[in-house]
Amino acid sequence: MTSFIIEKKKIEVFPGIKPDSPLICLNTYGHEGGQVFQQLQSSGCPDFTLVAVSNLEWDHDMSPWAIPPISEKDTPCTGGADDYLDLLLHRILPEAEKALPGIPSWRGIAGYSLAGLFAVYAMYQTDVFSRVASMSGSLWFPGIREYIVSHTPKKTPDCMYFSLGDRECHTRNKFLQCVQENTEAIEAFYRGQGIDTTFRLNPGNHFKDGVLRTAAGLQWILNRENDKENE
Repeated sequence: MTSFIIEKKKIEVFPGIKPDSPLICLNTYGHEGGQVFQQLQSSGCPDFTLVAVSNLEWDHDMSPWAIPPISEKDTPCTGGADDYLDLLLHRILPEAEKALPGIPSWRGIAGYSLAGLFAVYAMYQTDVFSRVASMSGSLWFPGIREYIVSHTPKKTPDCMYFSLGDRECHTRNKFLQCVQENTEAIEAFYRGQGIDTTFRLNPGNHFKDGVLRTAAGLQWILNRENDKENE
């Protein structure tokens, strides 16, 4: 593993062994990239490179546009996703790929919570990523469902993974109550476009088994070639 810092973001690169191993960019709330990679290694997933980014300005970097706080104790989302994506594409990923033995065969983007929202939104701003994993993604975000159905991705993704906890919509917060309805509708919309998708409903609330849920999403998009061969 190698690590470096760009504009206060910490980047950890867990390189694959093969020169053409796929690369997945995982934006993280904490520093769970290493735990996710270890979980995947122990489960025998295909060879790949993980680029984990932490120390993010979470409510700024991961939000596509500004919204007010969704609760009294919450902070506003300030809509910095486009600026962060520019940093990711033009500085973070090029620096990360310098450490690799070759060029990735494909690149994926993944995240949990707001980073899961960002992973989906990024498809509409760049053609760099061809696979998406959105775990407990914040698809309750006001306007995102309408945005998705009225815009076209820069590149049609090969596959998309969605998951959610089965208790996440059971909340008094009116903003969050639609998260399962939106996630299922968005997954169905992409499936209707002919994209290889899946939706997994996990036991628990938003904060249960984050590392395990994240690893499951990454494993699914990594295994799609093998799964298709066995279908």
